[in-house]
Amino acid sequence: MTKNEIADVLGEIGVLLELKGENPFKIRAYQSGAKALEAIEEAELARLISEEKLGTVKGFGDALVQKVRELHTTGRLEFFEKLKASIEPGLVELLQIPGLGPKKIKGLHDKLGIASIAALNEACVAGRVAELEGFGEKTQEKLLVGIKNREAYGRRHLWWDAREVAELIVAGLRALKSVTRAEAAGSLRRGLETVGDLDFIVAATEVGPVVGWFTTMAGVKEVTAKGETKASVRFESGLQADLRIVPEDQFVFALHHFTGSKDHNVQMRQRALARGLSLSEWGLVPAEGEGTAKIKAEDKRLRTQATTEAELFAALGLGFIAPELREGLGEIEAAEAGELPRLIEAKDLRGAFHNHTTASDGRNTLNEMTAAAEALGWEYLGIADHSKSSYQANGLSEERLLAQIDEIKALNESKRFKTRVFAGTECDILTDGRLDYEDALLEKLDYVVVSVHNAFTQDEATMTARIIRAIEHPRTTMLGHLTGRLLLRRDGYQVNAGRIIDAAIANSVAIELNASPWRLDMDWRHWRKAAERGLLCAINPDAHETAGLEHVRAGINAARKGWLTKDQVITTRSLSEIVTWLRARRAK
Repeated sequence: MTKNEIADVLGEIGVLLELKGENPFKIRAYQSGAKALEAIEEAELARLISEEKLGTVKGFGDALVQKVRELHTTGRLEFFEKLKASIEPGLVELLQIPGLGPKKIKGLHDKLGIASIAALNEACVAGRVAELEGFGEKTQEKLLVGIKNREAYGRRHLWWDAREVAELIVAGLRALKSVTRAEAAGSLRRGLETVGDLDFIVAATEVGPVVGWFTTMAGVKEVTAKGETKASVRFESGLQADLRIVPEDQFVFALHHFTGSKDHNVQMRQRALARGLSLSEWGLVPAEGEGTAKIKAEDKRLRTQATTEAELFAALGLGFIAPELREGLGEIEAAEAGELPRLIEAKDLRGAFHNHTTASDGRNTLNEMTAAAEALGWEYLGIADHSKSSYQANGLSEERLLAQIDEIKALNESKRFKTRVFAGTECDILTDGRLDYEDALLEKLDYVVVSVHNAFTQDEATMTARIIRAIEHPRTTMLGHLTGRLLLRRDGYQVNAGRIIDAAIANSVAIELNASPWRLDMDWRHWRKAAERGLLCAINPDAHETAGLEHVRAGINAARKGWLTKDQVITTRSLSEIVTWLRARRAK
């Protein structure tokens, strides 16, 4: 196990012990151990364990050392497995409701016998939760809202999570001897931020083995449908996957149809009809054939032949439309006029800003983050740890930020890495729009990301004015996560996006497309028009660990859906170009 995976286990042990009402000192030992572990570099941890010196590190007693060693060596921990088995599953599930921590869950269980979300909902509706000490009417109302949101959110899944499942399935399908082509379709292929279910289109010479493999995949909890050419399964996570097997000559048409969106497909069918053709999942045929369920084998000559989607679009007088653009939002008109943009690609990125280290709430050190960026081939990496007002994220005091600036300077001068590190901050926008640090300190930084982290309930006018004041600050380089939303967890705060965009353009401030799969904020629906007016985008992963740097892939999806090109994204600029841009920003 890696150090972060071990830290996750220690943190979860702390939560489970708190649910059981264990000694607070014992709980704190695991929590502190998890945090201390994150501050140790991976190679150093391996050395300390092999030399049996982990116990010399502050916070690691004999019991904790033994558990870390067991996890690091074997990848499992018997103590953890037994602890999990001793906790009612429903209690852990309650942690998914905003506002409920281990202490409150234990109180609900002890006093009202609540051990599931359903039981919590029933108790809230009956008003019993409000009567408990430490809860009250407002808390009860918030819990009911949280339960309702969870039910709504529970029907969808993050694109990032769905992608991991889909890639394994596509690889498995393609490995089958009878399969000639296999692709994921639906909202996943279009790059939507959340996915309802997975769709797979397969061309195969034999259907039986394909259906058999699909319905017996690892992780399948339930087979919800099984036919000759179709099957549906549901995984433990609740994610559903649908399989459709078609003949080779229908594959492209089925892939286009089941990729969608509905609006895109309707417009494409209308375009086909205007040309005397009928477009469906089975093919492109003369319109008089419309209504026929399928083109019979002897009538294949009637079907337009297409081995790629580009050929399908060309048959209707259109350039190829990337899946991400197929939302019925003008992409067909642009394709007809030859005005589709050359969308940004993952290979265009040269670096990213807004990344965290163990100095605040990150899980990897400055050196580890830089090494990971170098491994990705990035020319530069921006470090933007939290500012002092973000107490919950171990925000940096003025003294600690100055020390980090010196540390970054020394790292760059050492030439240890090819990747250049820029010293920045994710500076809190205070409730009145002021920034969390004084100007004299901000001037020592290479760049400044400004973000809202508190007072989310301010009304739209107040929040908008607050953010605009921060954008107008001369040291502000870019605005972080515009609405503060957490996908499938909480909605963003109320803000007038149009006015924020206007202010950013007027002040030459970039707006971040936060690539964290939980954020993808600013939403892709705003980017096309904003970028056409000159707004610059910064695709930032908001990485809190080395693996988080790879979240830029989700940001690329969102950028492509927003019709963004390479030139509209500053993080595609070379190191020398970025240095020039940052210097110009500081000199304004």
